[in-house]
Amino acid sequence: MFKRFRRLRLNPVLRNLVQETRLDIHDFIYPLFVRSGEGIKNEVASMPGVYQMSIDNILKECEELKALGLKAIILFGIPDTKDSVGSEALCEHGIIARAVRAIKQAHPDMFVVTDLCFCEYTDHGHCGVLDPKLQTVDNDATLTLLAEQAIIHAKAGADMIAPSGMMDGMISAIRAGLDEAGFSHIPIMSYSTKFASAYYGPFRDVAESAPSFGDRRSYQMNPANRREAILESIEDETEGADILMVKPALAYLDIVRDIREASMLPLAVYNVSGEYSMLKMAAKAGVIDYERVMMETLIGFKRAGADIIITYHAKEAAKLL
Repeated sequence: MFKRFRRLRLNPVLRNLVQETRLDIHDFIYPLFVRSGEGIKNEVASMPGVYQMSIDNILKECEELKALGLKAIILFGIPDTKDSVGSEALCEHGIIARAVRAIKQAHPDMFVVTDLCFCEYTDHGHCGVLDPKLQTVDNDATLTLLAEQAIIHAKAGADMIAPSGMMDGMISAIRAGLDEAGFSHIPIMSYSTKFASAYYGPFRDVAESAPSFGDRRSYQMNPANRREAILESIEDETEGADILMVKPALAYLDIVRDIREASMLPLAVYNVSGEYSMLKMAAKAGVIDYERVMMETLIGFKRAGADIIITYHAKEAAKLL
């Protein structure tokens, strides 16, 4: 005798009954990029369907998202001015603070996550204050500023803070800052295992955040390191993170599974710009069935162990679901 696995595949109803992993519109967080001005909706050439938008168009976008059943966004800011310490990120009248207040006023039911970093706000494009001797980010000096930035976001009405800079000790610093400021109820979704990846290329276009020198390998993770990847996320759990994250997602599904097995916390993946753009360009070239490959990719993230998927595909996937 041999096992007849096909018995459970012949009937489509039975196939659905025994399906082990399912996608749901509640799995998704949709990234939005906001800048000052009015009437701005600039499509990013390297990311078809993704836009830089002014606040008025962000509010319209939220209407569209809610109509699709999507109620969670993550905001990235594009400032008017940049300097060595990312001053606009530390200002209550900065682009993120203004956008959060406007969104929460117009759409109080929208769950607003804010990306917490300095790369978009510094003139050098790195994720914090520079140490001129080492020519990299000064870890401990940046921790203080990250806590300040988190408090500004929380005061504006952010529902969750998502620090992405990969500074050692960032969760402890941000948690302490939020708690002392009266925001102990605000959760932290840490970019806890974030690799120094070439998959981020198109994001640098939309967020205008490419480093002016060097790269980010002195603080983001070596893609070759598996054990360190697990340690990074477990440390952030110990420091008080409420949700962990692996970024990028597609080339790191082994890490997603490793962290899923090492932690009981909710786990997010960021389906990053390069992953998105590859599917878009392959569809344009006519070499894939775009919708099927997109959904297969998203369900692969869930199957690997992700609870939450941050993805530019969210609107398209919601329509199919």
